[in-house]
Amino acid sequence: MTTNARLSRPPIERMLRIHEELRRGAFTNCTKLAERLEVSRKTIVRDVAFMRDRLDLPIEFDSRINAYRYTHPVSAFPTVQVTEGELLALLVARKALEQYRGTPFHRQLEASFEKLAGGLRDRITFSPADELRSVSFRNTGLGRADLAVFNTLSTAVLRQLEVEFEYRKPGSRREERRKVRPYHLAHRENLWYLIAFDTSRAALRTFALPRINAAELTEARFVRPEDFSPEAFFANALGVLGGPGDFTVVIRFSATVADRVREREWHESQIRRDLPDGGLEITLRLGALAEVEGWVLGWGAEAEVVQPAELRRRVAATASRLAAVYGAIPDLKAATTRQTARNSRKA
Repeated sequence: MTTNARLSRPPIERMLRIHEELRRGAFTNCTKLAERLEVSRKTIVRDVAFMRDRLDLPIEFDSRINAYRYTHPVSAFPTVQVTEGELLALLVARKALEQYRGTPFHRQLEASFEKLAGGLRDRITFSPADELRSVSFRNTGLGRADLAVFNTLSTAVLRQLEVEFEYRKPGSRREERRKVRPYHLAHRENLWYLIAFDTSRAALRTFALPRINAAELTEARFVRPEDFSPEAFFANALGVLGGPGDFTVVIRFSATVADRVREREWHESQIRRDLPDGGLEITLRLGALAEVEGWVLGWGAEAEVVQPAELRRRVAATASRLAAVYGAIPDLKAATTRQTARNSRKA
């Protein structure tokens, strides 16, 4: 048998074989088990340690007979026990992941769920189909990514292989060829992003998957830095785009929208302060201002930037441009008055 074939044997299969040997009372040690299962002695040592320490199987090494043995009878190999409540949680997770249908993660979740549900059919008191009709998920503006591109990038991340692709920057019609070391795939703000080290720019970059085309794996391997952390990478970003800055952002919301703001956790750094008039003030620590500018503008006149002054100026400048755009529209009050008069005549 080839080395690749030996390494492909699933660990659970090896441990089941070891369990059967011990259950039968066969005098067996690491050398004999390694020969029978065609793996190294170190692999057997790890398997036995896992069975003893993690699965709580009563294994000990008897130096008198130079073999492992069970200290008392074991009838069955331990299996994963899933409660009805845990199965229900998996059902909800399965429903939430429908938006990722077609990805390797979705297929694996489906297969795992079917195995677990199949083993519990005689022990659950609800119908999975009925339960799924009770829960739904919807994300507005859900980003779309090419499935082939996603699969190529996920393979590159898992195997730590460099990858090449065509990438189009926001607002540009021209694609550029990029060669990167992919560190992490992240789903944020309803869109998939790749965090990767761009070899030509010698820096970490964030790539939106919908703007990636013609992704190809290379044979060049890399080692992901041990100090890389996706949590740290996104720590000072409101959504996706962080930066080298250190901004204390204070935003004041009117009482009209205060409850809607309170209902969500917008950032790990947020500090909320209730205002006497029913409004709300939020303080954030961010590394860049581009995303928070768009967020504030989305609240219209119900949100006011208190600080920093730079963000306040940027929001005011954008508001002025909006006023110029909408200034060309006929006066809304007059239009509303005319519509009211027409409705009165119809009545």
